[in-house]
Parts: sequence; structure tokens; C-alpha cells
Amino acid sequence: MKKNVVMALALLLTSPLISAQEVLKIGLNYPASGRYEYLGLQQRMGAFLAVDEINEAGGILGRPVELVVRNTQLDPKRGAANVHEMVDEENVQMLFGGVSSAVAIAAGRAAKERDRIYFGTLTYANATTGTAGHTHMFRESYNAWMTASAIGKYLAEEFRDKKYFFITADYSWGYSVEDSVRAASGTEDTDRHPVTRTPFPNATSRDFQAALEQAEASGADVLVLILGGGDMVRAVNISYDMGLKDKMQIVWPNTSLGTALQLGPSLMEGIIGAAPWFWNLPYEKGYEQGINFVEAFSSQHNMRPSSAAASAYSIVHQYKDAVERAGTTNTADVIRALEGHKYSLLKDEQEWRAFDHQNVQSVYLVRMQSRDEVLADEYNSGFYEILGTVPGPEAARTLEEWQAVRREAGVPLTLQ
Repeated sequence: MKKNVVMALALLLTSPLISAQEVLKIGLNYPASGRYEYLGLQQRMGAFLAVDEINEAGGILGRPVELVVRNTQLDPKRGAANVHEMVDEENVQMLFGGVSSAVAIAAGRAAKERDRIYFGTLTYANATTGTAGHTHMFRESYNAWMTASAIGKYLAEEFRDKKYFFITADYSWGYSVEDSVRAASGTEDTDRHPVTRTPFPNATSRDFQAALEQAEASGADVLVLILGGGDMVRAVNISYDMGLKDKMQIVWPNTSLGTALQLGPSLMEGIIGAAPWFWNLPYEKGYEQGINFVEAFSSQHNMRPSSAAASAYSIVHQYKDAVERAGTTNTADVIRALEGHKYSLLKDEQEWRAFDHQNVQSVYLVRMQSRDEVLADEYNSGFYEILGTVPGPEAARTLEEWQAVRREAGVPLTLQ
């Protein structure tokens, strides 16, 4: 009898330790503060929803999943340090997140140093899976080249022989998008289609006022705003006050529901851009899993999910799928399970392309709808009208194009 009591006590004492060891931790590296705070919050909410669903269904390989979070503060050094901390102190097995491409690239390199996969969410610079790409970096979002493929042809057809003016955030993402849009729309001549660059991440209203005054003075027909988050909010507010919306077609290559909500339907109406996903897409196309995600997210948070939330949600589910197909959390095996894998989750078919780890997916050309249409949605979020769709393989760079860029940069022609 005494022996049985001792054994029972031993099990009680050790079971919490066993449970703790069985927990599978993943790490979200996102901006919890600053001008991209909303985009970070959406990632967090999307990620937690996925974790809850996975745990309710039995976890990953029978192990409960725990989400560890860190604030990047939009700082590449902080983002990299977060990765080291989460791996060394929390033993996370996979990391993901981002808004700034510079942060995502730095965090991805840090993950490789610790032999962990890093999934980029909102990182649009071509370099992320291009010249800076490596074996441990996977990008769920589209990139600047894919954005330009969707929007460039439309601009070339609808605004043929028109004059453009670019206002570009002065960092890697901004350069990538500008170069790609120029190439796709035939506006490479910077004398005819000038640009002014605004500081990142510390641009002021005065910077945007000066840039928009230059745009107005140029006599351009098309104003391309390669800005995000709070920067886009400031720029559009100022352009509206200056009456530029009545003089120019505003183009916003990488649209965001959160930014649109901050600006409101009156300021957003008629702006053209691109998107990899938006909440009404599943309803319009009949994607059942996408509809379920939107319904669950909207009910839980009393708002519509953005593409940032969808990206984080998808990554967590895709990691689960890859681990279970590999039968292990071993990084090398999970990488092999991801490479070349095709799936459909929140939209039509997507693929984790093997040679560059870019997620190849459809890109949508969109226009922001009228106030009445926006407010017809119960969450006042009916912004997106689909103008066209570019299939993933048509939007993405080819192997030859990707290798040419890497060759020019002096980096290996295969991921290392």
C-alpha cells in the first residue's frame, strides 16, 4: 500500500514537467507598437485563432501548441534578438511574423543561425526570397514582383502615355515595389515619371506635405503611393486636403484593410491597388475554409480579418500540416515537407515553391468601393472590389529571372 502511495505521489510530481516538455512552442515576431501596430495586432489575432483551433483538434502530433510573442518595434536588430531569445530561452520550434522587410530578413537570418524555419508574413521586398533568400526562410505573402505583375498591366492599359509620380518609403520594401511597378507599367524613365522618397520609419507630416507638393507641381496624372500603415494614412489625408484625389488617380500597390479603416471610405474611394487576400474574397469565390475563418475571426473580435491575420493564421496551419506529413518537428525534415507542397486553405491553390521558398498564389487587382458599399457590411469593411486576377505562376518570377537577380548580386544560384 505504502509503495503505491509513493508511486502515485511521484506521478503527481512529475506529470507537470512531462506536460511542459510535451508543449510545442512557436514564436510570433511582430510589431506590437508604432505605426504598424494594427498590422501586428491582426497577425497576433490570426495566429491565436489558428493555435486555438489546432489545440481543440488535438494539437500537432498530439502535442499542445503554445504561441510565444515578441515585439519587434520595427527594428531589425530587435527582431533578430527576439528570435535568439525565443529559441534559446523558450525553445520555440518555428518562428514567423513581420511587417518591415528589413526586420523579416534580419529575423530570418537569426532563425537560420538557430536552425529554425522563419515564415515571413507581411514582407514584400523582393529580396526576402530573392537575393537574401536562404534555406530557412519561407514567405507566405506575395512579393513586390507579384504585386507589380497584377497592377502593372492594368496601369499600362488604362493609363497609357500618362505621367506618373512616385512617393516611396525609403527602405528595401519601397525600392522593390517601385522598381517592380515601374518595370511592369513601362514607367522606368525617372525624368518623365519622377520619385521622391520619404524617411522610414520616422517620416513626419511635413515630409509627406513636401512630397505631395512636388507631386502636384509635376502635373502627373497618376500618383503611386508606396507607403504603408501610418505613413499611408498621413499621405492620403494630406492629399485629400490638397484636392489631389480629384486631379490624379491614386495607386496603392500593397493595400491593407487596417489602413483603409483608419482612413475611411470617403478618402479611400476609387484608389486602385493589389491584394493577396481580403475578407470578402472567400464569399465571392465560394472558398468554404476561407468563409469559416472570416466568420470565426469576425465573431471573436467584432471586426473583419485583414490579409495580415489571414497570413499568420495560414502559416500556423501550414506548419502543422508540414510537421504531421514529416512526422517530426526536425527542421530539415519540415523544410523538405514544405518544398513544392501545394494546398488550398483560405483561397484557391497555393504552393511553397521549392527553389526560392516563395508562396506562389493568385494576386488580385482591386479598387476601393464607394462609401455606401463599404458601410453595407455589418463591420463597415466592404472596401474591396475585384478588378482582375493574376494566377500565381503568371505573377511570380521564373527560375531564370530569380537566378539572374541572384547572379547579379553575387550570391549562390541555389538557396544556402
